[in-house]
Amino acid sequence: MKVKAKVKAFSKGKLGDKKRSAHIIVRKKFCRLCVDKVKSLDYKDGKRLEAFITERGKIVSRRYSGNCAKHQRLIAEAISKSRFVSLLPYTR
Repeated sequence: MKVKAKVKAFSKGKLGDKKRSAHIIVRKKFCRLCVDKVKSLDYKDGKRLEAFITERGKIVSRRYSGNCAKHQRLIAEAISKSRFVSLLPYTR
């Protein structure tokens, strides 16, 4: 049984072929904690945790921060503990 893959065709809009020819260079995101070789993340380390919180107090997703899955789980757990102990605010 053959499986056919669906291919999306580019529609020509006002830009025409210019939309397809734009070359966007995307840098590969990397996990800052893997680079620093962090084994464990402490909930009392507020400066490091604040880098992974938005202005509204939300935890930054893995897609935007570039963390690996293991460290993203550690960050989420540490931020939750830090909020519970009132070291980090729930909202700003």
